[in-house]
Amino acid sequence: MGTDNNGDLLLPSGGYRRLKSFQLAQLIYDITVHFVKLYIPKESRTCDQMVQAARSGVQNIAEGSVDAATSAKLELNLYNVARASLEELKLDYEDYLRQQGELLWSKEEFLYTEFVKRRISCKKEFREFIVWAESHTSVPLRTVPYKSVLVANSTLLLIETASYFLKRQIQRKAAEFLENGGFAERMYQQRNKKRQDH
Repeated sequence: MGTDNNGDLLLPSGGYRRLKSFQLAQLIYDITVHFVKLYIPKESRTCDQMVQAARSGVQNIAEGSVDAATSAKLELNLYNVARASLEELKLDYEDYLRQQGELLWSKEEFLYTEFVKRRISCKKEFREFIVWAESHTSVPLRTVPYKSVLVANSTLLLIETASYFLKRQIQRKAAEFLENGGFAERMYQQRNKKRQDH
């Protein structure tokens, strides 16, 4: 089994800000902080739970990326924790819609297809979509603000995309681990090489 990066003991780590999963998780976190301020009662435990789940997604991707230098196992575990946190947040948004008597967008829904087509990855693009969606839909009488329905459904699609990218990261890192081994294996190989050289 060969070592990666010309036999370097430490594998590349950090650089999480370039990861699509991190960028989307951070966007989801920012949207969620704003969402709960506007639409979730402050005294509700759901308010804090949603913010913490969104934050956990961001923090665990960042920490996992940094830990990649010495521990593939820890890196993979943290990416899985990030996925679990996003899944928890997904359920909260779904609960909000269900409890308000609102529907999740189906793949046939024109708002769904428009959102996917735009490949939204920043707050500016997200806001532009919400404004567009408000002007392109007829709004029947509702007991909740229509914007909250748009934001909740749109955020669910962002969560789905972030989870997809995280799953790909996990699969790629698992394959790299099988190919290159872990930190302990690389250290053992380096020690053996040093003994042989001397």
